[in-house]
Amino acid sequence: MSIERLRIRPLHPALQETAIKELNEVPQRLNDDIAALRDWILKQPHLRACTDDQFLLAFLRGTKFSLERAKEKFDRFYTLQASIPEVFNEKRLATDPMVLDIIRMGIILRIQRDAEDPGPCVTIIRAGSYDTRKYKFQDIIRVGSMFGEIMMFEDENATVSGYIEIMDMAGITGTHLFALQPQLLSKFSTYADEAMPTRQKGIHFINVPSAFETGFNSLRALFPAKIKSRISVSSDPDAIFDIVPREYLPKEYGGYRGTMRDISLEMEAKLLSYGPYFAASQHFGSDEKLREFGDHARSKQRSSFGTVGSFRKLEID
Repeated sequence: MSIERLRIRPLHPALQETAIKELNEVPQRLNDDIAALRDWILKQPHLRACTDDQFLLAFLRGTKFSLERAKEKFDRFYTLQASIPEVFNEKRLATDPMVLDIIRMGIILRIQRDAEDPGPCVTIIRAGSYDTRKYKFQDIIRVGSMFGEIMMFEDENATVSGYIEIMDMAGITGTHLFALQPQLLSKFSTYADEAMPTRQKGIHFINVPSAFETGFNSLRALFPAKIKSRISVSSDPDAIFDIVPREYLPKEYGGYRGTMRDISLEMEAKLLSYGPYFAASQHFGSDEKLREFGDHARSKQRSSFGTVGSFRKLEID
């Protein structure tokens, strides 16, 4: 079967080379690989899930085409969401007023690379730019998680080369720091590491006030072990140019590609186009009462924080 009939986009040659060399992708076998994962999903009585070709391909790429690992990660993707109700709830809709407000304020910015650039996807989170009296940090994470899923459908740089998050701390105050919700940050970081198929390549805190730099370095303790080495903290305003080429950045960051408002308008249009998906995702998830005990997937469903669906190691008495 051809790639077109599979309803997936062909990769740019540079990304295709990366997928073959680093992810064990065999283009001629994509049909069989996607079909095998879908067949397994449809046989799991506890899962209500999206089975779009491109969506499933993201899990295969994220596990270097190991079908067993793809099954585990796919199950965790839906199972662990129940453990983060602050993020995965009824407000996670493309038409939710708070979601749209956060996008329009430019709190989250997706930075587009040139089509031929095989580098990782980049997202900037302007952590000091929102009113803590109006929004909670969990609201920012909710919107970020929605675009994380859109990346799985649309951004081959993310599914093949991974992604980078830039946490811009310009304008950060003590109130913002208090609002960061360390426990939620830790839970969501573990979810992103163990359940999301896109690979985290770095978390960079920039424009960190010198007085807070030591404190931000201590945030490493909240992240999964393999992520800690990928975290950087800097008060240097030019540090962003070591992470992202200037030509990809908006004018407000010293770049040449439009403005933050241009990016926000594109993001809003993109999110609205996924309205039906996020409406349907309200009914996706894992019904643990229907999970078959003794099933192979059940035996594998343990994570770094204990039994799947439970963040008990992260709970505070």
